[in-house]
Amino acid sequence: MLIITTLVAALCYSLATWMQWQRLSTGPNDGRGATLRMLGAGAFVLHGYSVYQVLHQPGGIDLGFFPVGSLIAWVVAGLVLISSLRQKLDNLFIGVFPLAAVTALLSITGIEEPQAKPYAGGLIAHILLSLLAYSLFTISAVQAILLSRQESALKHHHTRGLVASLPPLQMMERLLFDTLWAGFILLTASLISGVVFVENLFAQHLAHKTALSIIAWVVYAILLGGRYFLGWRGRTAVRWTLGGFIVLMLAFFGSKLVLELLLNTP
Repeated sequence: MLIITTLVAALCYSLATWMQWQRLSTGPNDGRGATLRMLGAGAFVLHGYSVYQVLHQPGGIDLGFFPVGSLIAWVVAGLVLISSLRQKLDNLFIGVFPLAAVTALLSITGIEEPQAKPYAGGLIAHILLSLLAYSLFTISAVQAILLSRQESALKHHHTRGLVASLPPLQMMERLLFDTLWAGFILLTASLISGVVFVENLFAQHLAHKTALSIIAWVVYAILLGGRYFLGWRGRTAVRWTLGGFIVLMLAFFGSKLVLELLLNTP
């Protein structure tokens, strides 16, 4: 059942991505928006079932590399789907849906040995805050890439295709910083909850993850401060956003990749 559900979810994600890609040439008002969102919502529900089955194991919760990747992609897909109902963010589907499909499929391949462990309530809260923060920063990274492309295209007077279907540049920047602020608040709460609930936060297997997370927090703090006090925007905002995301990605997945897949250390 898990395999079938995940395959159908990946197929729905792929169809929704293809439809959105087609809409770049036909325009956002081609009448297929409702069908696209229904496909995305269906994929999201099926993917959620897959995530639940993969994470919940007899010995506890499996927070291995691929299950966590699938969970984050699922949260990102859900956030983008909900946000697209209020804002013109459909083009984010092109990047988010394929990522969700790939991570869902990788989580059921059996490449990685299950690493289920029991977790206390406070630690689960810390993990959820961390995952939500990372999901929002993932969305902000995609938004930053689109913002960079939009700014470059407008500078060269290319106003067709992707650029034509995006919100105005000022709205894109406002959406980017709204997402960054939400992610920054959650990341701050995650770091605080880590100090409170995680025993020996600077243990051997957590020191680098903690250090990189703090560095990412500093990067985002400088970016948001630069926006508020110095009016940072455009390429400066994009570079700092992507820089912070890369550091945070290394914190979340770099350590898991090295410890779990290369060194085979739980």
